[in-house]
Amino acid sequence: MDLSNRTTRRVAALVGAAATAALLVPLAGAAQATPGPAPAVTAHVVAAAKATAPGFLGAADLPPAPGTSWTAGPVTAGMPEWTPFCLEGVLPAKGGATWHRAFNTDLDTWAVQVSVTAPSTGAARRLAAAGERAAAGCAADWLRATPGGTASWADYGRVAAGDGAHVYGVHTSVPDSEPGAHLIGVGRDGRTVTFVQWARMGDLTDAPVTAFKGTTAKAVHRLH
Repeated sequence: MDLSNRTTRRVAALVGAAATAALLVPLAGAAQATPGPAPAVTAHVVAAAKATAPGFLGAADLPPAPGTSWTAGPVTAGMPEWTPFCLEGVLPAKGGATWHRAFNTDLDTWAVQVSVTAPSTGAARRLAAAGERAAAGCAADWLRATPGGTASWADYGRVAAGDGAHVYGVHTSVPDSEPGAHLIGVGRDGRTVTFVQWARMGDLTDAPVTAFKGTTAKAVHRLH
């Protein structure tokens, strides 16, 4: 969900109650177990793998939000209520297991992290590559679907963490609505891929790119 659509929801939320809502948005499946001589042990390993979420960011790991502070929701199995902007064609992923965590402030800044443990390293590598392609092509895709809108994007480069991470920025605007700025981090460590998205009203000129790259690195390091 992009920020232009979220504006109405944000205003309503601030007037009604300061509830922590899911923002953007995972998947569920069975983790592979190593064959063993005792089927009961194998089943137990599968159940434990499905129940164990990777490590997630905390509120203090996000870029500072001037004038307010971050609130972190619980780590929850499955996708958020809304698939993260730009990643609608990538998430929810097929196979593996998904968890998410939403972050909110009292103002117009919010974030979400979605992590997927894929069935194999190869599947995780393909998922991360698909996420990078989606982020890089998001502005053009959004423009094709939004007559009268304007959009831009930026490649903020790779981040040294785990098996690699990449950060992108996307700005969108439609007439008579607040513009939205999104920072998107995609990273992988082994079979686990994490997607981190930060967003607020405005453009990319003053987006906290350096801090967000640090956030993305922490997200990947925390996975295992």
